[in-house]
Amino acid sequence: MPLRFGIEEEYFVVDPVSREVVPRAAAVVRRASAALGERASTELVDFLAEAKTAPCDDLGKLGEQVRAMRAAMAAAAAAEGVRLAATGTPVLGELIPAPISAGARYAESRATYRGLDDEQCICSCHVHVEMPDRERAIQISNHLRPWLPTLLALAANSPYWAGRDTGHDCWRVMTWARWPVAGPPPYFESCAHYEDVVATLLGCGALMDTGTIFWDVRLSARLPTLEIRLGDVAPTAADATVFAALIRALVQAASAAVDAGERAPDPPQELLRAAYWLAARDGLAGKGMDVRTGRPAGFRELAGDLLAHVLPALRDAGDLTVVTRGVHRLLTGGTGAERQRGAYRRRGRLTDVVDAAILRDR
Repeated sequence: MPLRFGIEEEYFVVDPVSREVVPRAAAVVRRASAALGERASTELVDFLAEAKTAPCDDLGKLGEQVRAMRAAMAAAAAAEGVRLAATGTPVLGELIPAPISAGARYAESRATYRGLDDEQCICSCHVHVEMPDRERAIQISNHLRPWLPTLLALAANSPYWAGRDTGHDCWRVMTWARWPVAGPPPYFESCAHYEDVVATLLGCGALMDTGTIFWDVRLSARLPTLEIRLGDVAPTAADATVFAALIRALVQAASAAVDAGERAPDPPQELLRAAYWLAARDGLAGKGMDVRTGRPAGFRELAGDLLAHVLPALRDAGDLTVVTRGVHRLLTGGTGAERQRGAYRRRGRLTDVVDAAILRDR
């Protein structure tokens, strides 16, 4: 039986004339709530608006929800005289210090994390996969760790930051890496081990609360899910849907490995961090590392390995055709980062990059 899953996405609020980010997210979310209810929300920074799907067990239905969600958010933005852009980092605008949204929790975050909040201008895609219990979720998290750099390369959509090309395909992960509890998660022997580590981090003040556990795979603080949160927001609804299906298939494959009593690979954290950086710098076009073996490997090759690994799970869920076509589209047509740079090359204008990323209300 396919696992239920869902998507959370963040978008930048941009001025339709200057294409710079503007602090109007609260107004957009208020208007979008008429259509989406609590599935539209603000984030720490008032440049960002967030939307989420309901849980689904069918990929086609999830795709319909993502398209409808994006259309509702785009319509709300247009009614407020602004637009929403699906890029992992802001292409244009004055960013520092970032405008912090109103609310007690955001004020506490500012007091705890200080200057980190000043540059927290990133838009992600979070995929939630329903779990029967936390112990199983931890074991599955361990099995996902070797595949995280490849997922990062596939989802790269943030080469620009405030008017300049960073030279990285995924600059978002570089800014995120400065947070005290972020990046690839450790290997946990059990759920008790996980809870002990979290308790230590809470006790010393490195975490504000369990909602600020920002590992790229974590137990959700609010839902009975495993949350995979390492991807840039996808440029299109189709890309977001394929990414979510690929992650669900990885979780299904990991679940089968847990049932078979297989111990998860435990690549050293320093190799994972290095592989992350390689994926973030050059994306699918770059040389990377197979962290399971430590050998050099291109991320295109690793993407093929990932697809082969999840083939049975994709077939069982009925997602094989959609996902293989989607991955092929990324390998031949380019990731979001490559498409952003392509939009810039046509006329040498960063405003064209923003225009290509703007959500449409249909």
